Amino acid sequence: MGLSHTIPHPSEFGYATWPSDAWSKMGGANAWSGLAVDEKRGWVFCPTGSPAFDFWGGNRKGKNLFGNCLLVLDAKTGERVWHYQLVHHDLWDRDLPASPNLIELTIDHETIEAVAQITKSGHVFLFHRETGEPIFPIEERPFPPSDLKEEEAWPTQPIPTIPPPFARQQLKPSDITQISPESNALMSAKLKSVRSGGQFVPPSAAGTVIFPGFDGGGEWGGAAWDPATEWLYVNANEMPWILTMVETGTDISTADISSGKLLYRRLCATCHGMDKEGDPQKTFPSIANIGEKMNKAQIMAQMSQGKGVMPAFDFLKEAEKSAIANFLLRNEVTEKPDSLTQTRETKTKKVEDKSPYTHTGYNRFLDNEGYPAVKPPWGTLNAIDLKEGRIIWQVTLGEFKDLTARASHPQVPKTMEVPQSRLVD
Repeated sequence: MGLSHTIPHPSEFGYATWPSDAWSKMGGANAWSGLAVDEKRGWVFCPTGSPAFDFWGGNRKGKNLFGNCLLVLDAKTGERVWHYQLVHHDLWDRDLPASPNLIELTIDHETIEAVAQITKSGHVFLFHRETGEPIFPIEERPFPPSDLKEEEAWPTQPIPTIPPPFARQQLKPSDITQISPESNALMSAKLKSVRSGGQFVPPSAAGTVIFPGFDGGGEWGGAAWDPATEWLYVNANEMPWILTMVETGTDISTADISSGKLLYRRLCATCHGMDKEGDPQKTFPSIANIGEKMNKAQIMAQMSQGKGVMPAFDFLKEAEKSAIANFLLRNEVTEKPDSLTQTRETKTKKVEDKSPYTHTGYNRFLDNEGYPAVKPPWGTLNAIDLKEGRIIWQVTLGEFKDLTARASHPQVPKTMEVPQSRLVD
């Protein structure tokens, strides 16, 4: 019998790593980032994503198999061959960002068929392709508990000891930008106001630094393998983000759908912000004055159809779209619920997600001039010798020409040798 579900149903392997009813209401844990096929064995290597909701998991207590796993299946039968979970009970959106690399390594004069998986946290996990056993030791290290209500962060996370991480693992005071004395002072003060303890510090209402950020570390482009040198080439980001959790203010599961404010906070604020101002990079635009550009019918139509990076919210009832549009247009109070063309059924409908938290958006940690609040490098290309488990070199990628031209800004070297202690947690 094959593996039927990545969120296991009753009697399926991994079912005990979730609450008993999780299979009926949880989402995520999908293999979205690309697969790798071992043609000789007829196996498919599937890197999986994180369970939903990304940043609060009080309703999915446990390790949550098969989220955040390198999952190997027999292509003919669907049978699970082996798996390894790279993040337990993910609270950081650390879904596996790229397809794995199927490689051959020469270690102690022996050829080993292996698989390498890069991560957003800046690690390379190496396994024997046949058995799933780690090639180099992986330690289960302790990490802090969560202080959000009902949350139970998993007490340990697997960390590869070799090779060292290819991105910095903690934003420290010494890492804060020195682009100007003013920027350094402001960003140093900001860092003191949030939590920055390194990888896997749980999300918090105080604000938690995610470094590398939500897009890595390792990114969706994946890694390239050179069989001649047995080196892995990885393109990486070193951008910090700040994740701040906020209470929804009520249990949305008992809220009437006529409350556009509650619906907005749960469905829209994660991108556009609690203040509707979007993010500084305008990945998610401000909608604070959306009434100057769109009327109610246009807003509802865009919610139905989506646009650009905005998905279609076609699962919403017309009454729910109407309520959100009213809230955005600031006329929620003037329109009575009875005019929302609701049926008796939709008036009493409950929003299924019972999360008591949302967050203030995907906020990069930028300085007062809009540049990363961390010292360079902000992007790198890394050459990693996997047979020896060490980083050979690192090249800085990208340039802000206006910064290069500023004499006060220290020049970033084009290439540099990387001390192995430089990237170790």
